[in-house]
Amino acid sequence: MGRRAFAGFDRALARDHACHAARAACRHRVSVGRRRPARGNPRCRAQSARTGESTVSDALDVITFGEAMMMLVADQPGPLEHATLFHKRTAGAETNVAIGLARLGLKVGWASRLGSDSMGRYLLDAMRQEGIDCSHVVCDASQRTGMQFKGRVTDGSDPPVEYHRKGSAASRMRVEEIDEAWLRGARHLHSTGVFPAISGNCYQVAKKAMEIMKEAGATVSFDPNLRPTLWASTEAMREGINALAFLADWVFPGLEEGRLLTGLESPQDIARFYRNRGAKVVVIKLGAAGAYFDAVGQTGYVAGFPVEKVVDTVGAGDGFAAGVISALLEGKDIRAAVERGAWIGARAVQVLGDTEGLPTRQELGDR
Repeated sequence: MGRRAFAGFDRALARDHACHAARAACRHRVSVGRRRPARGNPRCRAQSARTGESTVSDALDVITFGEAMMMLVADQPGPLEHATLFHKRTAGAETNVAIGLARLGLKVGWASRLGSDSMGRYLLDAMRQEGIDCSHVVCDASQRTGMQFKGRVTDGSDPPVEYHRKGSAASRMRVEEIDEAWLRGARHLHSTGVFPAISGNCYQVAKKAMEIMKEAGATVSFDPNLRPTLWASTEAMREGINALAFLADWVFPGLEEGRLLTGLESPQDIARFYRNRGAKVVVIKLGAAGAYFDAVGQTGYVAGFPVEKVVDTVGAGDGFAAGVISALLEGKDIRAAVERGAWIGARAVQVLGDTEGLPTRQELGDR
């Protein structure tokens, strides 16, 4: 939340909606409803660090689809072009949530496509070390892994971020790669607006996965997580994101995102907009002020938690989502779930990195 200002939509770059054909030379091709590990590099073999090869009987709590990128964070504040030292980190909205949920003790699966390069191996190892089921991560020797640079700030504002993801391996994911049996074996699917924005075929993957889980009777959550520069226009973004939000049971927009997507101003009206279109739970993120929630029979505000110093705002919304999702899956009521999300979000902004502030179950305590 608050990752990007919403000015400059008219300069948004056109998104490539073309479906990419699978390359004949790619030896890591995956057929419909079936997975096999990549063979090129043993360290890039898609298997779970928790159980070895994953099976449907693993009974995952949550599955998410999305792009992971290697992130280089500047060592000192200032323009990125002046930075000389960087720290290596993982990045990606969906992977941030997956890591947050796994640290809280949930069984999490992540599906994606990585390049068979050093960046892809680094990301896959990092996700495995978090105990995440990576059996449906495809390592593609013909494509590269996306990456990004992130600057540092000292005033609590959003840091500068540069993405290098166009044509990445993740953008080549296809509907045919969805393993329906694996997907249906989970209790919950989490999706964001980032992955479906990186290519037309990724949009179809996200949409199909959400439809499958709805049909299966599982719950689906959706965080719009708007990235205007990945869309052809503001209107295309509004239409595409809302079509996905209408498939979700739980919707988590930020206030400015909600205003842009609905044309409405107040948290109450924005929440009602999505509730009237099928959402059972809507949580409007209000930044430092906390959040507003609207669920079946319950509405209200949760105040933000005090923060001594804001170090890095990126990833706070993902931490918030992990808190709310985990609490709801545990059977907590909506207020308690939003309070957990707000606490994790406040914790996340006080450390450098997208996931470094995400707590373990022990650190969460009785929240």
